[in-house]
Amino acid sequence: MLQSLRIRNLALLDEVALEFETGFTAVTGETGAGKSILLGALSLLAGARADKTIIRQGAPACEVEAALFFADSRKLDAALTALDLPACDDGVLILKRTLPRDKAPRISVNGSMATLNALQALGEQWIDFHGPGEPRRLLKEGCQRELLDLFAKNEAVSEKYANHYQRWRQLVDEHEVLLGAEKLSGDQIDFLKAQLAKIDALDLTEEAIAELERDFQRQASAQELIQLAQSLNNGLSGEDGLLGRLSALLREARQLESLDAASKPLADRLQSSAIELGDLDAEFSSLAQSLNFDHEQAELLQEKMNAWLDLKRKHGAKLEAVIAARDEMRRKLELQGDVVGALIKLEKQIAEAKKTARQAAAELRATREKAALQLGKAAGKVITQLGFKKADFRVSLVALSEMGPHGDGGVEFLFSPNVGEPPLPLNRIASSGELARVMLALKTVLAEIDDVPLLVFDEVDANVGGEIGRIVGEKMADIAERHQVLCVTHLPQVAAQAANHLVVTKDQSGDRATVTIEPIHAERKQRVDELARMLGDRSAKSARAHAEELLKR
Repeated sequence: MLQSLRIRNLALLDEVALEFETGFTAVTGETGAGKSILLGALSLLAGARADKTIIRQGAPACEVEAALFFADSRKLDAALTALDLPACDDGVLILKRTLPRDKAPRISVNGSMATLNALQALGEQWIDFHGPGEPRRLLKEGCQRELLDLFAKNEAVSEKYANHYQRWRQLVDEHEVLLGAEKLSGDQIDFLKAQLAKIDALDLTEEAIAELERDFQRQASAQELIQLAQSLNNGLSGEDGLLGRLSALLREARQLESLDAASKPLADRLQSSAIELGDLDAEFSSLAQSLNFDHEQAELLQEKMNAWLDLKRKHGAKLEAVIAARDEMRRKLELQGDVVGALIKLEKQIAEAKKTARQAAAELRATREKAALQLGKAAGKVITQLGFKKADFRVSLVALSEMGPHGDGGVEFLFSPNVGEPPLPLNRIASSGELARVMLALKTVLAEIDDVPLLVFDEVDANVGGEIGRIVGEKMADIAERHQVLCVTHLPQVAAQAANHLVVTKDQSGDRATVTIEPIHAERKQRVDELARMLGDRSAKSARAHAEELLKR
């Protein structure tokens, strides 16, 4: 849940620090008072893009910071880990976003620098916005399908189908490419074969190429290397070499040992040194001999190195680029060699992939059919409570002629607000007020399975009023039993049912307009004043009496 929010220099707002409670919070104020500032601050923390025009005039930067608490933060911590960000400390997530006027924006999550994409990914975990345009989304088939799949908990089944569908479409695309593949001439085929022969003459592995380059470098410096190795060999075992002198010293050490037994460890160490130097002498001698490339070896090495350098010039400096070029040449030649056979093979794979995709589509359709009946009944019950006493709401599945990215059928919401009228698609019969109530009914039903903790409703109760407004408030309160709800509303019937109440006020009495946001739920008189204002006149006795009555309910 959202625990606290601090806003500085956003639009007309100077600074405010707010504490939030669980349950239903109403946000009210005059039209144009600046209620959108609060929602704008939350959207900034959810990763919304913004330009610097939102910075308060004359301020160097605007800043928004929030603390959110999760009783079980395991899912969120997994998302943070995937984004390489610190996990929550005792379930608390700290988000901060600063938008300076003359510098680059800054974002931090739990004290660590973060990107806008990371903020957007985290936003999906903690907040869900439902704005004035939300009901209009119901007219889109995609939105109706998403709502049904959310209700059916179809994430795993949908992903399974999407994978099979994608595999089938990839094979179909490959088949089309093969059908239109360019026919190569004889000279082009011979050229590709010659290039492949050059490439295949080399062992294109990291180890083999590293060995080739190392051997070539050694050959280029062979004479100098041989001279140095031989010089070291002579210095150790040649005439007047170190080993000869060490042998005489070792004899004297043994004589010392015969006179003084305590010196034996010293003599043994000297002998160990002689043995080690003997081994070094043998290795320097072997190295000098190995560096004596014969003429044929030198020519072969030069030929391989020239071939490797030529491939790098043609196809790229890295081994991966050369291998990719080789594989592409082979693919082209294979296509030329047996286009008919390749097409037959692909067609068989396409048929198998399509069969598998159809099975996955049938599984997805079955879950949707079952959920469609349940969602229709549940949403229809709430719609009835929202003032449509004889309404009929159904979720229908429409078969498609061919499989698509989301299955083999579409989803269509059907609605009839009046008795005796057949249910029709929403875009054919629903007014804006009807759409708003249908969407609210669906959100009420889906709130039971939605695990996003904070739901923000921005005037979704538009175009309703009176008794229906009271029921809308009740539904908001119902949703708030499972979620933290923040609702911007102009209806006193809705605001009165909120456990918490924020009032947004714009003051234009001075040289500059300023916006303030204050909690009033702890002060009965202030709350009555605000509800009376929403009813038409805060000073009218009838309005104040009505406000008192709304609060008592």
